[in-house]
Amino acid sequence: MATRELIIKGTHRGLRYVDGRLTDVLEAGRYALPKASLGPLRRPCVEVVLVDMRERELTIKGQEILTSDKVAVRVSILTQFRVVDPVAAIEKVAGYEDRLYSDVQLAARRSLASMTLEAILTNRNQLSDDILAELQTGAAGYGVEIRRADVKDIVFPGNLQDIMNRVLAAERLAEAQLVEARTKAEKEALDARTRAETDRIAAVAKAETDRIGASTRAEVVRLAAEAEAEAERIRAAASVAALRLRSENAGSYAEHPALLRLQELESLAVLSRNAQARIYIGFDKHAATVDAQAEG
Repeated sequence: MATRELIIKGTHRGLRYVDGRLTDVLEAGRYALPKASLGPLRRPCVEVVLVDMRERELTIKGQEILTSDKVAVRVSILTQFRVVDPVAAIEKVAGYEDRLYSDVQLAARRSLASMTLEAILTNRNQLSDDILAELQTGAAGYGVEIRRADVKDIVFPGNLQDIMNRVLAAERLAEAQLVEARTKAEKEALDARTRAETDRIAAVAKAETDRIGASTRAEVVRLAAEAEAEAERIRAAASVAALRLRSENAGSYAEHPALLRLQELESLAVLSRNAQARIYIGFDKHAATVDAQAEG
């Protein structure tokens, strides 16, 4: 039987049709396919459709779309995709690449038509995310996986472009002023916290100093009181000792009168050395007085 040879690369898959009916999905390799015959011994007609499984890019340029506030913009969209189900890609749609192209256009129109110009300018990533989410849902139905869908370019009318540039400049200035104001507020808050902490530390230090001073003064008062008490005790002990000594001397004088007379003579001897001293001596029977005066 006459055959023909087919080689399928690792980047592709082959859908084998026999007499128009899908029978197999062929992996990479070498295959022998029978040649068609129209004679009396008719052989089945075998056809293999190759499907590229690699990741590819689809770029849609210059699509003019109206936003929700009726501003015409031109967008370019880059889409990255790959076939994950070759049977669905061939069987479900007439041409999956053409279908994907149309789906990207429609998804972009629906997303842009639901957004205002201001929303597109301030949240461009949201536009890409919306297009991607819608494409992934639709493309999965015909065996295609969408990896990315990014809005590459957005072109506005000329006069609007100038307005946009001024708006963007104003927004950048406002953002810079906001950052400056936030930085100033944070600095002031930090300074206030620093001052409060400094005041707290100073108050704690003053309280500790006052406590130590009060404790020191109390200790000084206590020591002074103890010293005074000790001095008083010593004076009292000295007075007691002096009284005891006098009592003993009085007893000695009473027992030995000559000692008292000797004490008197010693006192007179001391007084005689002072020229200003005046001594009065009284006699019991003869009231004779001897005056010794020293000029003063």
